[in-house]
Amino acid sequence: MDFKNCSIIAKKELRSLSGEKTIILAILLQLFIAMFSSFLLIGLASMYNPDSISQYSNIRYPIAYAGESTDFPEFLKDYRDFIVYDMDLSTAVAALKERKLSAVIWMPDIAPDSQYPIKITLYTIENDISSSLVSVKLKNAMIDYEEKLREIRDDRLTQNPVTIEIPPAGPSGDFYEFVYGLLIPLLLFMPAIISGALIIDLITEEYQENTLETLMSTTVTFPEMIWGKIAACFILVPLQAAGWLALLIINGISISGVAPILLHLSAASLILVLIGALCALKYHERTNSQFVFSAAIVVILLIFLALPMNTANIIVRLSVESIGGEHWPVLLLMLCAAGILSLALTKYAEKVRMKFF
Repeated sequence: MDFKNCSIIAKKELRSLSGEKTIILAILLQLFIAMFSSFLLIGLASMYNPDSISQYSNIRYPIAYAGESTDFPEFLKDYRDFIVYDMDLSTAVAALKERKLSAVIWMPDIAPDSQYPIKITLYTIENDISSSLVSVKLKNAMIDYEEKLREIRDDRLTQNPVTIEIPPAGPSGDFYEFVYGLLIPLLLFMPAIISGALIIDLITEEYQENTLETLMSTTVTFPEMIWGKIAACFILVPLQAAGWLALLIINGISISGVAPILLHLSAASLILVLIGALCALKYHERTNSQFVFSAAIVVILLIFLALPMNTANIIVRLSVESIGGEHWPVLLLMLCAAGILSLALTKYAEKVRMKFF
């Protein structure tokens, strides 16, 4: 195999990709997320966990209590987050639909020391951000009320419960989980998945446009053409990932182990690209190849993510310096798998060449 011919094909594909609007828009979207990660973090974290932004809300929300006579309304009035109105249920629900209220609470007439559980029904506006904030604040109030009921009913206990002291979570715990558990893996694996799907388009395009015969009339062989396209798709992944990591670091997000992260990501992305190339060589048609590739990736990811030392977990642990040298054998196994797939792809490309050319 002539690597010079492979590089020629790779350069040709990279030049053509620079004119693909879909690819450029996908890269720009990732660039936007990485550049403004600090700004977007609060909004994205609010969808991940609405409780993360409830502490920044100083609004007093109007809510209606439409239940029976209990001490719960007086309990809610002690919270500065709510303005509580006593209303009947139908009037309260009608006001909620008109957005004059943020929530409606209904509770049956059950005494705090009753032997029966107390069931609270909460009405909120569907698919509304303020409803998420109100629900979080009401949840905290209900947890406090539950503790009060436990104290009232503790005379029923026949045995002393075991006290478990759980340290309180830090105020930035939700952001820490979101950034390192979701944002970084998602941002890094997106180019790998895109490249895996992109190689299918590059190969099947040659079949659909009937340009293989013209290409084969040159000195470039069929396997060299395939590997040139693979190289063009593969090289985009570490370049994009390095850029995203640099922008995240500029945004004040501390990331350690950048070099090992890029090595693990490159090995995983190479496997994805090789699987995509095999699908394209097998089916020669974009729709079928993309469907088989997507189904295969879902199955592989489900199996792979079930393992404790998967690439996503390793990347997260490397970024926070919580892993030792045990990730290197995993990288070696990934490289061995990529090598096996490479040999299989080369042999299959030769088989396809002999069959069609």
